[in-house]
Amino acid sequence: MPPPNLLVLLPLLFLLLAAPAAPQPAPGSGATPQEDDLRCLRGVRNDLVDPDGHLSSWDFKNTSGGSVCQYSGVSCWNPQESRVIALSLSGFGLQGTLPSDLQYCRAATTLDLSQNALDGQIPPALCDWLPFLVNLDLSSNKLTGPIPAELANCRFLNSLKLSGNALTGQIPASLARLDRLKSLDLSENRLDGQIPPQLGDSFPKEDFAGNSGLCGRPLSSRCGHGLGSAGLGIVIAAGVFGAAASLLLAYFFWRCTGKTKGGRRRHKRGGSDSGGAAVEDGSWWAERLRAAHNRLAPVSLFQKPIVKVKLADLMAATQDFSTSHIVIAGSSRAGTAYRAVLRDGSALTVKRLHSCPLSEKAFRAEMGRIGQLRHPNIVPLLGFCVVEDERLLVYKHMESGALSSVMKKPGEAPLDWATRLRIAVGAARGIAWLHHGFQVPQIHQNLSSSAVLLDEDYEARITDVGLTKLVRMAPGEGGDTSPFLNGDFGEYGYVAPEYASNPVGSMKGDAYAFGVILFELVSGQEAAAVVTDVTGEGFKGTLVDWVNQLKASGRIGDAVDKQLRGKGHEAEIEEFLKIAFACTHPRGKDRYSMYRAYHSLKSIGAGRDVSEQFDEFPLTYNKDDSDTM
Repeated sequence: MPPPNLLVLLPLLFLLLAAPAAPQPAPGSGATPQEDDLRCLRGVRNDLVDPDGHLSSWDFKNTSGGSVCQYSGVSCWNPQESRVIALSLSGFGLQGTLPSDLQYCRAATTLDLSQNALDGQIPPALCDWLPFLVNLDLSSNKLTGPIPAELANCRFLNSLKLSGNALTGQIPASLARLDRLKSLDLSENRLDGQIPPQLGDSFPKEDFAGNSGLCGRPLSSRCGHGLGSAGLGIVIAAGVFGAAASLLLAYFFWRCTGKTKGGRRRHKRGGSDSGGAAVEDGSWWAERLRAAHNRLAPVSLFQKPIVKVKLADLMAATQDFSTSHIVIAGSSRAGTAYRAVLRDGSALTVKRLHSCPLSEKAFRAEMGRIGQLRHPNIVPLLGFCVVEDERLLVYKHMESGALSSVMKKPGEAPLDWATRLRIAVGAARGIAWLHHGFQVPQIHQNLSSSAVLLDEDYEARITDVGLTKLVRMAPGEGGDTSPFLNGDFGEYGYVAPEYASNPVGSMKGDAYAFGVILFELVSGQEAAAVVTDVTGEGFKGTLVDWVNQLKASGRIGDAVDKQLRGKGHEAEIEEFLKIAFACTHPRGKDRYSMYRAYHSLKSIGAGRDVSEQFDEFPLTYNKDDSDTM
């Protein structure tokens, strides 16, 4: 096995070798991040015409750390560091083509150049320049040419807005590979051809309107011009022939599979009251599991049950994995979680992994390892089931759900301060045990408020432990390489800054994500987007950006949830915020470890019944002097 130091350097070496050629000094070379980002901003100012003088504040006379963060339209990872996270130059009246020096803002996650007068084509290399883009808005400009198929390389993209330009050609089918895409607007262009079916099924017709040459769903049911009488006759004849062939094939398929009327009735009944059967609701994979030999597959449980559980029991408990049973429990990118209620009334959570590169033997071995992780603040893995190429994980069900859902439940009383503090201490205890309870740390790599589940007493439990070794990207998108390295892990808003240049999972990366969860608890805001009247409008940036901005302006008290203010907890909340800032420090080496974060939170909770419980699990490994409290 390679030395540990070599394992750390291999992914970085991979990134350097795979990086596109660029003028020197290229991103990732010996130049510091500040030098790269300064070169980016200078290039943007020099290459674009600025008739209204909006970029006049970019004078570059002061190049000390954090100075560029004060430039109009520029946001940084941290106010003290000149590492650009967003360029938001909407409505500046800028003219020219997209500058190639954007490639030196390599860590940027937002590029908003909407409502300007930019012309020329969208560079095909844009996603090579800015590989971590989450939001791309080039709408309301004068851009021409095709939509580059290479935009599919922006694998983190959540929002793509290209409306109001003069783009031509077809919509690239490759855009359907953007599985994080939640917002798309291609309206008011000159696009033609058929809309890729996956995009047409996922977005409304307004996102494609104003392109007279487009056809297909959701704009129309089909593509093609009207047919003459001869052509119509050919189509009718082909249709009749096709229908006859289909009937014959269906008959032979029915005879071969032995489908009975009773089986068909069971299929229909399974989804009649829950939004459709599994096939109808998109769970096509569940259809294969209905075969008699699959339904008898055993569920392997780590503790010997009174009654043996089979796959058929899980299917009955989830109504054949109906969408009505889907719950939030960890990362939906790793797998879909279903609430399963067995015949005896007990509840489980069944997670179906989306893709698993391990052989059955290796998978079972990994299950045995994860199944032994037992801690009061870790969701216990009770068992698993292997059926053909499907991998199902069975967890204890957490009745109160994910923290992300609890924090935003409409119509329910908000969590009080004591409950939020107890949740923070419990989550910290669980993650600290993973990091410091083993000689080889257990890195989570995908922490978020969706991975913090709450039991009936609102005690925090961490889920999805160990899943990074069990899942990978979709087939054809990188093989069996590390899912973290390839961008499959790390939800937007929780990703540590260092992952922009060296995306290797680490304990300090987990600590950063935990710090974001602390900010969510104290502010009531979501990690990826802030909605508040403190700034007068919705804040464009992450929760960490927002709290850092308030801290820099001396208004950190505005970050505290209004439901918590004026109730005598100000001193504890102030200490809580200090820990959150220490966990989200932009430099990993200066960031709190989870050992230190846990003990710091526990000291705040002294006297609140959160400090003594579960301390029989020792935290004895991977501590340096600064972590010894």
